[in-house]
Amino acid sequence: MKKIAILNGPNLDRLGKREPEIYGRATLADLESTLRNEFGNEAALEFFQSNHEGELIDKIAALADAKTDGLVLNAGALTHTSVALRDALLGAHIPTVEVHISNIYKREEFRHTSLTAPACVAVITGLGLEGYFAAVRFLLKT
Repeated sequence: MKKIAILNGPNLDRLGKREPEIYGRATLADLESTLRNEFGNEAALEFFQSNHEGELIDKIAALADAKTDGLVLNAGALTHTSVALRDALLGAHIPTVEVHISNIYKREEFRHTSLTAPACVAVITGLGLEGYFAAVRFLLKT
């Protein structure tokens, strides 16, 4: 059974409350429950969310040490600003799929650049929460 981690960055703990017209009404707990129901027999899923860059970096290092097979990452706004997060991904050597709930290319121009994408095997943007499911399915096949 593959070990797949799902990491969510700043403000994703506010899913269902923050800008529901962009991010929908489902909560992070709803997403985690649905992912467990969908993939619980195929993968050991681990979930982590933090509003703090350093905690995400520490978690990525711990996942690398634990020989995690795949990572789904929604780094939120850190996607566009964090060289440190990019470096953590490059150093971890975990196949990572970057996920964005909204289509970052239909939003403000500063969101069009992802510093973390070059450290990932794929990027999924604009599929809503379905992007997480697509990312896990992809990682299960690799």
